[in-house]
Amino acid sequence: MALPKTRISRARGRKRRTHYKAANVSYGSCPQCGQTKMPHRACPNCGYYRGRPVISATE
Repeated sequence: MALPKTRISRARGRKRRTHYKAANVSYGSCPQCGQTKMPHRACPNCGYYRGRPVISATE
């Protein structure tokens, strides 16, 4: 198995792995309140996720 001759610095390794993180994040609308939210996350406005309240709403 091949091994690197020298250690790759943390900055260089992270720079190589950033290509997928720079992609635009798609937003959806919350079915409960209609606000925009990130997918697979609880709504920051109403606190619902998949039709259930999971966090207390801050209003």
